[in-house]
Amino acid sequence: MHSRTSRRRFLQTSALAGVGFWMGTQSTSRADQSPNEKLNLACIGVGGQGRYNVDQVASQNVVALCDVDEVRAGKTFEAYPRAQRFADFRKMLDKIHNKIDGVVVATPDHTHAPVGMAALARGKHLYLEKPLAHNVAEVRLLTEAAAKHKVVTQMGTQIHSTQGYRRVVELVKAGVIGTVREAHGWCSTAYTAGKRPTEKVPMPPTLHWDLWLGPAPERLYNPCYLPFTWRGWRDFGTGGSGDMACHILDPIFWALELKYPLSVQTEGVPMTAESHSPKLMATYEFAARSEKLPALTVKWYTGHNRPDVELPRGIKVPGSGQLFVGDKGMLLSAHTSGLVALLPEKKFAEVKLPEPFLPKPPGHHGEWIAACKKGGTTGCNFGYAGPLAETVLLSNVGLLVGKKFKWDGEKLRSPDCPQASDFLRRTYRKGWELPV
Repeated sequence: MHSRTSRRRFLQTSALAGVGFWMGTQSTSRADQSPNEKLNLACIGVGGQGRYNVDQVASQNVVALCDVDEVRAGKTFEAYPRAQRFADFRKMLDKIHNKIDGVVVATPDHTHAPVGMAALARGKHLYLEKPLAHNVAEVRLLTEAAAKHKVVTQMGTQIHSTQGYRRVVELVKAGVIGTVREAHGWCSTAYTAGKRPTEKVPMPPTLHWDLWLGPAPERLYNPCYLPFTWRGWRDFGTGGSGDMACHILDPIFWALELKYPLSVQTEGVPMTAESHSPKLMATYEFAARSEKLPALTVKWYTGHNRPDVELPRGIKVPGSGQLFVGDKGMLLSAHTSGLVALLPEKKFAEVKLPEPFLPKPPGHHGEWIAACKKGGTTGCNFGYAGPLAETVLLSNVGLLVGKKFKWDGEKLRSPDCPQASDFLRRTYRKGWELPV
């Protein structure tokens, strides 16, 4: 009985104790269950990437599916006929919160925080797609709420759990290229948007537009916003940085034990009132973490930008990847596959590389499921992923302020650029407010 009671407490209540955020309700546990039993999961946003997530957790009980687009979610609904269907995640959580253990979220960026906070306030384990939220302040709010309620979290950077990325981290941590003081990450991805449409067009009867807008300012429906194209619109997405930097900067943060930068400077094509930049370069300065991890410069590029580091002739730079610059050489890796080369190649031809030493997880979703059932943590828990996501989103803040600024990550403020605070958070549509 003791093990069953501990299991129940871990899965359901943790530290909730009746605390609800802006629309939370006290969590009540469902029946006691054995650690070997399946989790009951609710999935919110189940088309596109959301369908992939649902399939990845299908070893458990998928008891509820929620999506505002009945057509885009239609095939997922059909594939999981036993799951209850909802359009409004708030109604779903109000109705079945005592029957679920965890929530998997793959909605557009602008609704991550409302959905995530509603789940955390009810003491639910949370798998949330990158970049966790729409702005820096929301990421911090989610990170703090996850720690407060002592639930298991995982940011949806699935490549973190692949052997290719882990091998890159192992080689850097083992000192193969020596002490690293410079690192680069880049992608060719770029998202932009045009002027806001003003014409009124027919809205599909299967789309719950008001729910899709969520906390964003009200506007007329137009097919130019969805699906997927929302990434380029500032009210909804977080641009190329929000889409890709959590993936690509992940091994840099992991291997070099990074948290908050000391300063941020972003250059590139300016944003408009509606659109993200198609091309930018952000430079972050990090303090020394230890004697073996000295002060570090990290550069992030989108839109076909590339590092200006001179590489040996004949080396093909991947379209998206990382470059670690050490005092013994360089490590070039690709976003999709990991290690490309240790440079210069002749120097490392006879070097004996360390055996793999990082534990292999049972997949990114599997790691989250196992931790929810047995305790422990995940590789991209919000304590790690939160500072990474905040740093990613600061690249957009840097472009908006138009100058280099110092950053105090612990206090969530810039000591020398007060205008940066204007871009750390947003105004919420009435009824969708968050405590930020």
